[in-house]
Amino acid sequence: MQEPKTGVTRLLQDWKNGDEAACGELIALLYHELRGIAGSYLKTEREGHTLRPTALVHELYLKLAGSNPLDLKDRGHFLAISARQMRRLLVDYARQASSQKRGGIRVDLDFDLGQSPGLEGGWDPVELNAALDKLEQVDARAARVVELRFFAGLTDEETAAALEISRATVRRDWDYARAWLFAELSDTPDLHNRA
Repeated sequence: MQEPKTGVTRLLQDWKNGDEAACGELIALLYHELRGIAGSYLKTEREGHTLRPTALVHELYLKLAGSNPLDLKDRGHFLAISARQMRRLLVDYARQASSQKRGGIRVDLDFDLGQSPGLEGGWDPVELNAALDKLEQVDARAARVVELRFFAGLTDEETAAALEISRATVRRDWDYARAWLFAELSDTPDLHNRA
């Protein structure tokens, strides 16, 4: 009788080595965390929106299971990649929805920077994705911190471990990234400069 698989690291290694079932086991093991990530993307939805966190996690599974196994280090790395994939799935969904009719889903980012009027309705995921892509060009580590902290829901300590940096660096990158994204999304360019 084969010993049951346990542990994220072992499942990641098994998946990398060609065990297709390991991907499904990973999703099942981390389902609640993945659903939480999906929920953070879908906090503010337009009325009548049909995509739900569970559906987004299922879409993630289909995307990951249908691709080549990834070489991932640990739980934090897997959650970061999952958050990025969910972001891309959501952007694809938003593009499809906006091509069918006006309106779409909104993502609620709490920048805690003194919101400007008109920003309380959340952010368009396509615009947010473009802003995160721009931030990645300016400061890739800060963009990873946003994915891990905001979308994957990791703590400062977990983010620091996943990125192999100090907790203080995570805080600095997090503060910078929030200000940068706020400036980008609210068209306030004077906040773009890193102090």
